[in-house]
Amino acid sequence: MGIEHERKLRERFGGQGDYLWDKSGEPDAEIQRLEKHLSKFQHRGPAPIFPEIVPEKRAPFFCAWLHPVPVLAATATVLVAIVVTLGLLRSNRPTPVSGPGWDVLSLGGAPRIGQRSLGPNKSGVFHIGQTLETDSQSRASLSAENVGEIEVEPGTRLRLLNMGQDLERVALDRGMIHARIWAPPGHFVVDTPSAMTVDLGCAYTLQVDNSGAGLVRTTMGWVGFKLDGHESFIPAGAACATRPKVGPGTPYFEDGSTKFRAALARWDFEDVTAQQRVGDLDIVLSEARRQDALTLWHLLSRVDSGQRAMVFDRLSALAPLPAGATREGVLRLDQPMLDLWWNSLGFDDITVWRHWERAWAATASSSEK
Repeated sequence: MGIEHERKLRERFGGQGDYLWDKSGEPDAEIQRLEKHLSKFQHRGPAPIFPEIVPEKRAPFFCAWLHPVPVLAATATVLVAIVVTLGLLRSNRPTPVSGPGWDVLSLGGAPRIGQRSLGPNKSGVFHIGQTLETDSQSRASLSAENVGEIEVEPGTRLRLLNMGQDLERVALDRGMIHARIWAPPGHFVVDTPSAMTVDLGCAYTLQVDNSGAGLVRTTMGWVGFKLDGHESFIPAGAACATRPKVGPGTPYFEDGSTKFRAALARWDFEDVTAQQRVGDLDIVLSEARRQDALTLWHLLSRVDSGQRAMVFDRLSALAPLPAGATREGVLRLDQPMLDLWWNSLGFDDITVWRHWERAWAATASSSEK
């Protein structure tokens, strides 16, 4: 019973209140009546002995807080390790590439520039040293001021090797591109695993399969295909295949006869015996049209010396020898005479190519010093 409650009872019952505690004082009649009624509940046995209640010892607040220290310490260690790891990863991340590059627009899917993916209609920049890749569902468009535009088809891997005032150079490892170039002739070059493609002011499609074999189709102007000293010139409407370790084959117009194109392909890349080569060369010469002078001009410098007269005779029947060139000079592969004959065929001025070759050789020579 609380002290305040006891005080109130004493006030209520006056001096008789002592009777409630120690039976002293004058009892109140009401209290005596209550005692009588409650006596039947009186405990008559000995008072029970209860075990001592020992208060629970509670740790001070600061001890309770320190109790989970081992767990917190382990958590802190993990967090520190994560922060350090992220810092190392960030420090090892390649430095963002800057400098000249081609503007890239995603035309569908998610083409990648390095590790960065571009969603549909998203743009980015393709810098020197980077790789642009499209999967089977993605396409991209590249553009560079004063150079041209390139459409990249699905399944293509393209690398940017150089971009400067005198030379724009990319490498097509696999896939297909459509190039529309307005840079000066000879300023845009595409390397493939089996040939170097040199723009001579044109639009063309270039494709490379997983083996490194390639095919170029020119739709405007003309293209030079080169591997070491092996050269092919492909004007608008013509195509040319290339193979690793062989280089460019002989250019041809795709509307030529099936027999003509099949025999030429065998002669370029499949025939291994002299008999096979002679047989397929006969088919090419017999099936050739006036337009196929393009193919026969290239064959002059590719056939054996014993077969060169056959090619000369058929070519001169389709496209007469121009002034300044002679039979003897052509048969000994006199370059100025061969160039005169090329220019008379109406496929563009070969002087552009010769100028590019001299500039290229000078650039290569200076870079080796």
